Amino acid sequence: MKTFLPKVDVQRRKWRVIDAEGAVLGRLAVQVADALRGKDKPIFTPHLDAGDFVVVVNAEKIVLTGKKETDKTFMSYSGWKGGEKYRSVQQVRAAHPERLVMHAVKGMLPKNRLGDQLLTKLKVVVGGVHPHTAQNPETMTYAG
Repeated sequence: MKTFLPKVDVQRRKWRVIDAEGAVLGRLAVQVADALRGKDKPIFTPHLDAGDFVVVVNAEKIVLTGKKETDKTFMSYSGWKGGEKYRSVQQVRAAHPERLVMHAVKGMLPKNRLGDQLLTKLKVVVGGVHPHTAQNPETMTYAG
């Protein structure tokens, strides 16, 4: 018996929108990562991209639990000597609040070419208005 491989129809991908206002970052990121991978569909296959596009709005109103707002830091390295930079959550939120959501979701996706491809389907928007209304997105409910 042969292994069944589902036909992934790229033209039939849905667009989903989720409001991040008051949502806990990690719990929201799990839902978004599952929708990007297609884990909530019956045709899920680990090595195929069967997920949907996801638009996250109100990224600046995301909530972190515990002391993460003050204690958590993000490190970046330029590749040069002394090129390490450390930024707190407060600094990242002030400059680019959408990066908090992107960073959390990226950590929950596969670390390979499939993960890079899945991350291109994530659109994070600061504010309540997004430019993807022409795609008629469905609303996802935050279950946190």
